[in-house]
Amino acid sequence: MTGVEALLAAVATGAVLPPPAERIRLREAAKLTKAAVAQALGTRVASIEAWEAGRSEPVGERLEAYRALLAGLAEHYPLPTPSPQTLTMPTAAAVQPQAAQQNPSPASPTQPHPGTQPQFSNGPLLVLDGDDHAYGIGGLVLDCPATSVADLVAWTLAEARIGSERLHPSGRDSDPLVVLTAAAVARFGLPERLADRVGLRLEDKHPVIKQLTKANWQLTKRGFGPWARVYRPAEGNKRLCVQLAILPWDALDTRAWGEHAHELPAPELARMLGTFATRVITPIGGGAATGIELMTALRPPTHAVRDASGTWRSAALPGSIPVPVDPAPPEATPEHPLAAGRSDGPAGALEEESLAWFRDPELLTDAECALPFAVGIDVNTAYLAAASRLRVGLGEAVHVDRPVFDKKLAGSWLVDLAALHLDPRLPNPFTPTGEPPTGAAWYATPTVAYAAELAGLLGQPFTVQPLEAWLRPDAAQLRDLVAAYRLRIPPAPWENGADPAAAERLGLDAYRPEYLNTLPRFAAGPYLDPWYNRLRAAYLDTMADLGVTPDLTPADYLAAMQHHKDTDPTLAAVLSAIKATVKGGVGKLRERPQQRGTARGTAWPALRRTTWNPHIRGTLIATANANNHRKIMNLALKADLYPLAVNVDCVLYASTGPSPLDVLPYDAAGKPLPGGFRLGVSPGMVKHEGTRELVWAAQLMDESRNPARLVKGGDAFWDGE
Repeated sequence: MTGVEALLAAVATGAVLPPPAERIRLREAAKLTKAAVAQALGTRVASIEAWEAGRSEPVGERLEAYRALLAGLAEHYPLPTPSPQTLTMPTAAAVQPQAAQQNPSPASPTQPHPGTQPQFSNGPLLVLDGDDHAYGIGGLVLDCPATSVADLVAWTLAEARIGSERLHPSGRDSDPLVVLTAAAVARFGLPERLADRVGLRLEDKHPVIKQLTKANWQLTKRGFGPWARVYRPAEGNKRLCVQLAILPWDALDTRAWGEHAHELPAPELARMLGTFATRVITPIGGGAATGIELMTALRPPTHAVRDASGTWRSAALPGSIPVPVDPAPPEATPEHPLAAGRSDGPAGALEEESLAWFRDPELLTDAECALPFAVGIDVNTAYLAAASRLRVGLGEAVHVDRPVFDKKLAGSWLVDLAALHLDPRLPNPFTPTGEPPTGAAWYATPTVAYAAELAGLLGQPFTVQPLEAWLRPDAAQLRDLVAAYRLRIPPAPWENGADPAAAERLGLDAYRPEYLNTLPRFAAGPYLDPWYNRLRAAYLDTMADLGVTPDLTPADYLAAMQHHKDTDPTLAAVLSAIKATVKGGVGKLRERPQQRGTARGTAWPALRRTTWNPHIRGTLIATANANNHRKIMNLALKADLYPLAVNVDCVLYASTGPSPLDVLPYDAAGKPLPGGFRLGVSPGMVKHEGTRELVWAAQLMDESRNPARLVKGGDAFWDGE
């Protein structure tokens, strides 16, 4: 079937719906809410929002129902016909022929919608093969006449019409991405593999670098590597930059995209990467780099404001992090200059890390040993779930001696939680190993708040009494702290009297003094909320395309999860990349020095990012740990269920049967135990991680190995979400 025939067939069968803007117009013309449409179609509001935004398309019966609804609305609310006086002939530019053919892939349940701006009409990216064709989303195929990398960059900016609109009005559009397959690499004279396996960049004397230099193109500091940016200085407001992803150079991390993603045919690669770019953001590298880029794209540091004289200037965007900030000493990584001189261990450094624990095999009960199975349940995107409405500090930290604990204050607290006693069959939530703490240690606010909650739950006479704290208040909280503790606030890093080394390591010399002097030094809020909302929508939309939806019963959900990755391996790779973006972004908040030989006490480039923030990472992980442990506690106290082991977000239980339904308690009405783990697709709910024989788990515990890490099959070190 030709591309034209395929497109006509898609139209005839209803596979092509009106553009997203028309869908919104029809619904609003009929004065229908998204909730009303969702109820009529038997779906959720998030799906309607995704369809109207062009992030995904309905499939199956819902496609037919949605098409019928839109067709009916179009009869009642047709587009207004322009009067003859308003009709104009199209310009020559508007009717330029496009070297493109539409050939939607029959294996694709959804096709991303191209950018709505004219310069992005062909979508966010193209995949270039060795046949002079560039493949885009929706089956788009363009003729690419470029014969060199320099020509390719020029063609991309002049004719390809790719890129993505900004995710925030004060942000910037995503640069066009061109992905080079192995055939394209050979076509442009690039080596099959990089010789520099350490620096991961093409040597400066390579002919391609010389071609780019001759054509007045420049490279960023990371050079021409797996993810290269080629640019010229901007022309006014027009950014001139193209990003290249070189697949044979391992541009696609197999831990994120899977072992064979780079081997997909070019059209399928375009569908995979285009779906991710449309639902999340155009990738700029691995999951970590892309996750951090998404945070900044959704929360730009600045926005334009008009001052009293009417002049436009940059100002801090409320809710963002406008400049890099130093960590509190206990939050600093060991290499950081502020870590010098502090004591070792938890009394000197914040150690909020994911839990990895298994029970002493001597504490297995006779009843547990008589059970045949060990069943693992895994929390869906636990870090993402923890990010929802999470209050974090956005400005500087202040030190307070012997403060009264306040769970509304973001920060780190030195407190002794050793007096809280748990059943030895349970992991202790106050150390990464699950062993009880032995004295005072630094904890993020969510951990200390959970300690107070746990004391009440267990009925133990325990009062949280911090010895000291580094707190990140908002302006109102700061006033209260100053009044209560007579705090003296030191000068800002850019002010006279401040340590000049701080301004140097934070790169504050790159900011204008008039901008710095207007910044709010102390702020707090749910910085990660837009990040959470976008990644949650991407995750749920992709799961829905794979046949896993929130309306499934627990049994149907488990059945769907058994084969969802086989439904569409390309979309399964997108799902994996979304999870890697979550985990990688969280890890990047506390990026360690990447250059070999960096001496302790020496600053490194990451410290100059507004998103280098160990405080946010520690608070997020502390929240995820508390969320999971709270459910473990509820199952122990209400259902007498005690875990065998925990690894990050996987919890292993002894079971009468091989299914999570044999472990997790439900009442006669089929409702799960309140406060416990719930089966389902949403972030924070759980799925089946794996099942083994109980004797297998007991043997690993005897060998001092964590069975929760291995129950899935293989090592689950990289599988935390």
